Amino acid sequence: MAAQYTKGIAGIWDNEAGILKAARKTREMGFTKFDAISAYPIHGMEEACGIQRSWIPYVTFIAGCVGLMGGLALTYWTSAVNWAVNIGGKPFFSLPAFVPIMFELTVLFAALSSVGALFYACKMPRIDPPVIDPDLSCHKFAIFVPFNDTGYDEAKLERMFKELGAIEVKKTEY
Repeated sequence: MAAQYTKGIAGIWDNEAGILKAARKTREMGFTKFDAISAYPIHGMEEACGIQRSWIPYVTFIAGCVGLMGGLALTYWTSAVNWAVNIGGKPFFSLPAFVPIMFELTVLFAALSSVGALFYACKMPRIDPPVIDPDLSCHKFAIFVPFNDTGYDEAKLERMFKELGAIEVKKTEY
């Protein structure tokens, strides 16, 4: 089954200042579903686009806690319940001996859940995604406004993008 992409209009800029200004203006005009596309992070873009704090750190924290508890349960079960071997009178449940395993499972669960949550949030992998402009992966920047965003008007958006210094405006899908 082919992936579904959204039609819309994209403005393309060749400098960071222009894309930041355009992102602020697009948000001020009431658009909420637009995407700013860049090959690298741009300082201030989150504020310009109105991007809220990500939910991924919460997933990471919860998965890390699950890993910690899992490591504690694993080490307790294996050394005190299932394989209880009394060696030199040492206690079966010795927390300092379990710390490395608990730490490793905490990091493992947190890292894997972060990657999984990021893939889910970014809707990755995208098979054969549409290419707005091949240079967006190196030195150009774009703002894509989908047709189903509030107040979408192609002529108004094209005029606004041109006024804000877009080097190209095109109808596309993303």
